Amino acid sequence: LQQSVHSDRLKVYVLEVRKTPKGPQIMVSRTHPSLVKRLFELEVPEIHDGIVEIKGISREPGSRTKIAVFSRDENVDPVGACVGHRGIRVQAIVDELRGEKIDIIKWSSNAGEFISSSLSPAKVLRVDVNENEKAARVIVPDYQLSLAIGKEGQNARLSAKLTGWKIDIKSESQLRDEIEQQLLNLDTDSEPEED
Repeated sequence: LQQSVHSDRLKVYVLEVRKTPKGPQIMVSRTHPSLVKRLFELEVPEIHDGIVEIKGISREPGSRTKIAVFSRDENVDPVGACVGHRGIRVQAIVDELRGEKIDIIKWSSNAGEFISSSLSPAKVLRVDVNENEKAARVIVPDYQLSLAIGKEGQNARLSAKLTGWKIDIKSESQLRDEIEQQLLNLDTDSEPEED
């Protein structure tokens, strides 16, 4: 919950305007994901002009937001446009959201690439996608596992929401252990039975 005083100037997202017997009632929000979208439209001319498109937003208000962006112009870097020179554009949005962390991710139509990018700042080694179940298994270096999952699972949760995929994150050693166990199971299954 954000604390504010009477003299604070806040940007809000208008959810709805209702006519009531006492006059119009305006419902506003500072937690709605569309607030972040509108703030980017205000700060980033390339978004306002339609050169860079916001493909998705996942947000845990007051904590972290992930935003996927795509450029319609191959000469315009969508992430760079949103960050701005020395981070000035994104910093203005972070300041408006009172320090909420923002991860800007390049959107891709390739599910594996998009899922990998969405887990930023973690480094991903491999993404195995199951199109039918819309599920992905992501392999990260052992030292990146906690970063990929995030504090209390936040990074994985926001990535899954942003991409629309179920994401299972494993470290290299977890994958190795899993494969070894499967091989052991195959060995015991294939041993001939004694009479």
